[in-house]
Amino acid sequence: MSTSIYLAPFQGITGVTFRKVYSNHFKGVDKLFTPFFTAINSEMKLPARKLAELGSISENGAEVIPQILSKDADEIIRFAQFCEKQEFTELNWNLGCPYPMVANKKRGSGMLPYPEMVDEILEKVMAETTFRFSVKCRLGYFSSEEIFKLVPVFNHHKISELTIHARIGKQLYTGEPDLDTFQKAISLITVPVVYNGDIFSINDFHKVSGCFPTLNTWMIGRGLLSDPFLPAIIKGLPIETDRQVIIRRFIDELYSSYRRQLNDNPALLGILKEYWHYLAESFDNPHKVFKQLKKVKKFDEYEAAVDVVFGEYEWLGSEGRTLSGETALSLF
Repeated sequence: MSTSIYLAPFQGITGVTFRKVYSNHFKGVDKLFTPFFTAINSEMKLPARKLAELGSISENGAEVIPQILSKDADEIIRFAQFCEKQEFTELNWNLGCPYPMVANKKRGSGMLPYPEMVDEILEKVMAETTFRFSVKCRLGYFSSEEIFKLVPVFNHHKISELTIHARIGKQLYTGEPDLDTFQKAISLITVPVVYNGDIFSINDFHKVSGCFPTLNTWMIGRGLLSDPFLPAIIKGLPIETDRQVIIRRFIDELYSSYRRQLNDNPALLGILKEYWHYLAESFDNPHKVFKQLKKVKKFDEYEAAVDVVFGEYEWLGSEGRTLSGETALSLF
């Protein structure tokens, strides 16, 4: 049973530029999920920057999957039809976003306590769409028991794939994933299931995959942002010996690509700092590495900080952190 690995969507980080550059340097990812789209008007007139996010249906063989955050069936249908015309083959519905500003509006994981609402939307969407429609969710918002009222809904509508982050929305990213409830849920689910939650290293992968031997598809977010080699490590793919050199090439191309994409808008430094928040975790002194980057305000300051990081600190990766006995997940 071959292993499939998906890149989880991260607002502000895993946009089109990141996906393209990442795929140029690293192997092992089978699907790349876009950050969510929302507020799709009836004319489907997306801003240029949003259209750019849908500029490619794949990157180096990895399929790009658009994602929508919505509680409006008509909006989802409009976006699905638009994506199908752009030759995408799947649309993913975000029922997992845990942040209160989203959830309080009964969107993202905030819709999970209302299975009848999910059912009503799926009923209409599935009748009007002809390509794959998948869902990403959590075990619930207030309680992990909420998933058991949703399972019959997902099974009935035969969604193409169900990705479950094994936490509830109220947890955000704190606490431990609830593997027991996840196991109970997947024993009842008849559509293909993808596991998501706290895979930061090869050891984490072996632990989780050992718990769920019937699963072969895994979505990784924070762990991949921290160690871009992780999918290749999990799949046992060949990797060049000097990983620090590859990481430097990657981060330099990411920087230059953002400068081109955003026409040297200084806002790109904020995007890069957001990413370094995770990437720093795979160096030998994460806090000092991130400290070099977090205060930069100009391009030359950023470039100098990157030179210091790669000149003075060692890339350990997720394997190195595990071997050194560090858990080093304080930023997560």
